[in-house]
Amino acid sequence: MDDRQIITIEPGKRSGKPCIRGLRITVFDVLDYLAAGMTHEDILKEFPYLTETDIRACLAYAADRERRLAVVGG
Repeated sequence: MDDRQIITIEPGKRSGKPCIRGLRITVFDVLDYLAAGMTHEDILKEFPYLTETDIRACLAYAADRERRLAVVGG
């Protein structure tokens, strides 16, 4: 999956944090909901403008960041 099509960073939006498709919901928001125990279905019900692909892109983005940190710190 190429999350660059889904995860966007705009300096003036949400302090430049990675967001989903230019919306005001951040990757962190989605990851935080998942960590709190919300299921994908719960998130999609709460935020009907999101898709399953959006959630997976957040997970892929986070995994890629972790992978890059491991290489740099390595």
